[in-house]
Amino acid sequence: MSLLGLLALSAPAHAAEPWEQAIATSFGKAGTEMPGGVYRIALPRSDLKVTLDGVALKPALALGSWLAFMSHGNGEVMVMGDLVLTDTEVNPVMAKLVANGFEITALHNHLLRNSPHTMYMHIGASGDPAKLGKILHDALALSKTPLTAPATSAPAQPDAIDLDTASLDKIMGYKGKTGGGVYAYGIPRAEAPRDGGMALPPAMGSAIAINFQSTGDGKAAITGDFVLAASEVNPVLRALRENGIEVTALHNHMLNDEPRMFFMHFWANDDAQKLATGLVAALSHVAVTPSTR
Repeated sequence: MSLLGLLALSAPAHAAEPWEQAIATSFGKAGTEMPGGVYRIALPRSDLKVTLDGVALKPALALGSWLAFMSHGNGEVMVMGDLVLTDTEVNPVMAKLVANGFEITALHNHLLRNSPHTMYMHIGASGDPAKLGKILHDALALSKTPLTAPATSAPAQPDAIDLDTASLDKIMGYKGKTGGGVYAYGIPRAEAPRDGGMALPPAMGSAIAINFQSTGDGKAAITGDFVLAASEVNPVLRALRENGIEVTALHNHMLNDEPRMFFMHFWANDDAQKLATGLVAALSHVAVTPSTR
């Protein structure tokens, strides 16, 4: 899950525009208005207890399904999403989506060695917002994805994390955000990719996502994905590996993106500041938006 996914978890959920309200009503859960005209529903897999190399993964680290909607301005919307599914959930969810006109744009791992194993299904469609919301609800109901917000009986407590986040920000050159027990960076590319002729804001999944979860004594587990042009793929891959960061997947998330983007997922569990230095070495090969922090 990216920084924008964490923002969607922490920001007040509401739907101001009629098309947003139609989605919230038909899906059964309100989302959050995000920068760039995006309406985003966060669906963390809080039901799953996933471990990797002895680390219990928080949903915000690598188990956050999401749906992001943008208006076409003619009463129709475009939706893109990333669905975190167990192996047995993949085919029922896929069958329901395909039968209702959705495109499956990618299906793959993001992690290695995690137990239980998880797959990541990227999806896309355009159409009536209420119909899309209902189809997505019915498809995800075939999985164990929590589809409603958890009940809360006490005021939310501020997030705290056992990491020197000021030092991480200084190394990374960007300001992160804490949410769900994870410290996350969302770094936009210098030029937003396009899909179907529409520019994709960061909240549509076009930002580089870098997440830190404390594992104690100044260490952190890191994961996320780099959004890369073809010429950037191997320089970033080499930089990550040279800094002790494992590359766990390389693939597409979209079918009609311009320019063609590749998504590189990674994993490590080591000294947090050492890992941040390695991530910066990788970022030096990517055309990103300079920090304004």
